[in-house]
Formats: sequence, structure tokens, C-alpha cells
Amino acid sequence: MDTDAKYMLEALKEAHVAAAEDEVPIGAVVVCRGKVIAKGHNMTERLHDPTAHAEMIAITAACEAMGGKYLNDCSLYVTVEPCPMCAAAMNWAQLGRLVYGASDPKRGYSLFSPSLLHPKTEVVSGVDSEECSKTVSDYFKAKR
Repeated sequence: MDTDAKYMLEALKEAHVAAAEDEVPIGAVVVCRGKVIAKGHNMTERLHDPTAHAEMIAITAACEAMGGKYLNDCSLYVTVEPCPMCAAAMNWAQLGRLVYGASDPKRGYSLFSPSLLHPKTEVVSGVDSEECSKTVSDYFKAKR
């Protein structure tokens, strides 16, 4: 298993935690120098906060772990393409690398040009996209 797949599996574990809490199952982990320094999953229902996306939770925890507001040496792994709000937060944090699974053609940041991400942020998409997409699809099928 390659490194990106390994950390995406950790993000998927967080997505399953979200689903168990009846949250939209999106999970995120932040990795710095080969070590997971932060995890997050959607908590919008629990916190009654529309900004409590998995990425936002993980970014806040990662900045705390790093002792500063910049994550330029870090990679954020998230199961679904970030929304514009989360991408902008990654920009402000100067995230070094974004790795996501499933694309979000309706609400993803990539709908916007120029990119909302920091110009130096490297992006890798499609890592374990089928499983990431299935996790969200299964959740919404069960809700209907």
C-alpha cells in the first residue's frame, strides 16, 4: 500500500466515525513529516455549526499541534473534494499538499477558477475515490 492510500484509509476511518454520529461521512487527517498530527470528521450537526467540516476540524487541530497557523510542511488527506470554504482555509494555512478521494462536481472548490488554494499547494485527487464515494452514497441512500 502506498503512502497516499495508507493515509486515505485513516481519513476513511474518520468518515465512518462521522456516519456513526449521523453526520455526513467525510473524514480528514493531517500528516506532517510522516506522522498523523490531526484528525477530523464532519461535526456540523453535533456542534450546530455549518463551518464544522472535517477539513476545518483537522486544520484547527493541526495548527494547534504545530504551534502556528501555517501548514506548509503538511499534507491534508480528505475523503471528498473540499468545498470553497475549506479550500480557502487551506490557502490561509498555506497547506503544502492536498490529497482527496472523491470529486464533488456540485460543491467542490475546483469549480472556481482561479483556484482557491494557495498557489504552492500540490494537489492529488482520486485516491481511493471509489470507496470514498461509496461511503457518502451509502449514507444518503440509508437516509432516504
